[in-house]
Amino acid sequence: MDQLDDILHQDLDPTETQEWVESLDAVINHDGTERAHFLLERMVDSTRRAGGYLPFDPTTEYVNTIPASQEAKCPGDGALEWRIRTIVRWNAMAMVVRANRKPGELGGHIASFASSATLYDVGFNHFWRAPSAEHPGDLIFHQGHSSPGIYARSFLEGRLSEEQLDLFRMEVAGHGRGLSSYPHPWLMPDYWQVPTVSMGLGPIQAIYQAQFWKYLEHRGLIPKTDRKVWCFLGDGETDEPESLGAISLAGREGLDNLIFVINCNLQRLDGPVRGNGKIIQELEGVFRGAGWNALKLVWGSYWDPLLARDTKGVLRKLMMETVDGEYQACKAFGGAYTREHFFGKYPETREMVANLSDDDIWRLNRGGHDPHKVYAAYHSAVNTKGMPTVILAKTVKGYGMGAAGESQNPTHQQKKLDADAVRHFRDRFNIPVSDDQLKDVPYYHPGKDSPEMQYMMERRRALGGALPQRRRKTDVKLKAPELSAFEQITKGSGEREISTTMALVRGMNLMLRDKQIGERIVPIVADEARTFGMEGMFRQIGIYAPFGQKYRPQDADQLLYYREDQKGQVLQQGISEAGGMASWMAAATSYSLSNQPMLPFFIYYSMFGFQRIGDLAWAAGDMRARGFLIGGTAGRTTLNGEGLQHEDGHSHLLSGAIPNVKSYDPTFSYEVAVIMQDGTRRMLQEQEDVYYYITVMNENYSHPDLPVGSEEGIIKGMYLFKDAGKPKKGEPRVQLLGSGTILREVIAAAELLEKDFGVSADIWSVPSFSEVRRDGFDAERWNRLHPEAQQRVPYITGLLQDRQGPAIAATDYVREFADQVRAFMPDGMRYTVLGTDGFGRSDTREHLRGFFEVDRYWIAHAALASLAKEGKVNAKDVSRAIKTYKLDPDKPNPLTV
Repeated sequence: MDQLDDILHQDLDPTETQEWVESLDAVINHDGTERAHFLLERMVDSTRRAGGYLPFDPTTEYVNTIPASQEAKCPGDGALEWRIRTIVRWNAMAMVVRANRKPGELGGHIASFASSATLYDVGFNHFWRAPSAEHPGDLIFHQGHSSPGIYARSFLEGRLSEEQLDLFRMEVAGHGRGLSSYPHPWLMPDYWQVPTVSMGLGPIQAIYQAQFWKYLEHRGLIPKTDRKVWCFLGDGETDEPESLGAISLAGREGLDNLIFVINCNLQRLDGPVRGNGKIIQELEGVFRGAGWNALKLVWGSYWDPLLARDTKGVLRKLMMETVDGEYQACKAFGGAYTREHFFGKYPETREMVANLSDDDIWRLNRGGHDPHKVYAAYHSAVNTKGMPTVILAKTVKGYGMGAAGESQNPTHQQKKLDADAVRHFRDRFNIPVSDDQLKDVPYYHPGKDSPEMQYMMERRRALGGALPQRRRKTDVKLKAPELSAFEQITKGSGEREISTTMALVRGMNLMLRDKQIGERIVPIVADEARTFGMEGMFRQIGIYAPFGQKYRPQDADQLLYYREDQKGQVLQQGISEAGGMASWMAAATSYSLSNQPMLPFFIYYSMFGFQRIGDLAWAAGDMRARGFLIGGTAGRTTLNGEGLQHEDGHSHLLSGAIPNVKSYDPTFSYEVAVIMQDGTRRMLQEQEDVYYYITVMNENYSHPDLPVGSEEGIIKGMYLFKDAGKPKKGEPRVQLLGSGTILREVIAAAELLEKDFGVSADIWSVPSFSEVRRDGFDAERWNRLHPEAQQRVPYITGLLQDRQGPAIAATDYVREFADQVRAFMPDGMRYTVLGTDGFGRSDTREHLRGFFEVDRYWIAHAALASLAKEGKVNAKDVSRAIKTYKLDPDKPNPLTV
């Protein structure tokens, strides 16, 4: 390979080479670069056809992609924009420093925005449109650690007060006026649109947001416009799998409404990103290989004269050879160091800077700090057609902080500046704050009538208004279908056996036929549609494909063939739960971002939901998403053949931790219908900021009719499924609770108890232990705070307080799931919980339920054991149950094997 490389790079005939280069230059000068590119592609093709080996190099020279001669010129007032930028920088720094002079160690970050201020400033002044009557608005995924700079700009615009800046990271003490540490729509619902500080989540959300806008356009739900999704992230953040995991989708689908701006300050939280390499080169190769337009913004305008004099390419060679760790040191140690350790490596480059002072060398700027270069890159990006764009902007972390942190490894953690550092910052950016004022690090505002503010406000008016801003409610008014519309699944299935998964899909199909909301249903799958019985939707509403279907599907002769369509309604996101979730989040926030309410259903193996993509699920709560997450093949024993990593026994614990998630584990089709209808009403009609998690199973059984009057109990999370009637004198009685498929085992256990031991049982369906728990804690808190008022009774307490006997709960989840309601059981009522603690394994459902001790026999035994402790039956009855039901007292504990 080394020999081949030598041959490829050895010039055997320099004269001939020069003739070819001159010929190519003539083509470029006469016909342009596109013609030259075409000719080169033809020559490459001919060489390969002849058997020549031409390795693909995805990277280019370590210089700006856009030559200085081809840069679009910025139309703005550079002097005023510089003044605005410096004021924003100062106020962003002041906000963090002032916060950290208070007791409490509030934290904060200065260095990230310091490195990216120019990148944001050019966007705000010239590119980012706000929603208006003329334009739907762009969406900006701000880098989370740069939030102080965004607040500082809003302060100048009059959107935020000094008092609010002084409440940075003090949301509790600020009584709703405090500013959140990072972008959080839940905490600032009129301001931030998307949460981004959990690194890696912004990029994947941005990609699927851009795709969803195309989806809405192709389906005719929004007009086609030039709106863009801009995503800002750091170079270190690209190590997160989610940051780069979906970029091939953007390239494959030609998402030219998507722009990534990667702030390449060469540092992550603890040190260099690629100290021994070059992160910009690495990312250029990755993105170009994925089909992106990669624009490198490496050097500022002060480098242009040096590069123009580099006729032999020695400076370019030096730039390629130098690794990022050395580039960081050059900025940290100044001009003299850079002269010696960078330019001094070759006589030609040393000579280039011989007439420059050390200060001149230190001022050689990076591209991300040059507004003219940034404007040219943004202008190229917004005018690129047919592919997404990534801008790799080289910056200095802690730019302007001087010895207090500029380009130093601890810079990211810097939140306090001493008096000298503050003075340096003021002098560096020429802020009119006197020495006497410096000790207080005051905010600076030039006045609303100043030239700077007049210019800033005029630029924002021209772009539609202030950003960021968030729409809380959509203008589109919708009415959810009545429960009667779900009659197909509220009525029993008779002798036909179906699963709750099938019931849910039937419910979705009924909603798809609804004239008002049908077009707003967005089914999303991660390549498991056939597993969940959704293949009928392929033919009915089609799978979204931005370029349509270009082939005849293998199953075209079948009724339910695989149909892709540019107007398709199903989003099939391949084997990527993170991609499916990001797609769901885009649809679930469409009411806010596009004024188009949509109702997404993302269906996946429940084990691969909140456990695998829990950070995205938490972010969905933060951004006030509305939609249904469906955990399919749920439960530890229901997905009987799949084994340890597929069988879910704890997703409801994870979903229950997110405050605005409504979690349900229904058993019967009518419960599914009631939950779907209520969720649709709350999210689409009432526009509540909640989303639903419903677990459904693949086990088939018959389903009864909707019991009269049970709807309220289903929604609250618990209702009486079967009343054993008035207890007979001396008759033992138990209360049996269950959810999901194990409720059927509970029902069977009640029959065993009656038949074999004369014990009667009231049976309770508990579709949501999570909702019952929340109600209980809400009542408990209210009672503590209102000691003299009539005390509230928790819902479950009220249902059980007049019932007799101990209570036994069994589910297909770990014990903690049903144990959540223990605190609200009536006084004196013994409560026993059975669950599927431990690792799952493969076997039949019957064997698994016996192994985890949640089948009818173990439930009946637990009921008898509880009755024995209360003296209602004797110990011999419990022993007889063990023998009759062939229970093994010495079997291993499933939690430990």
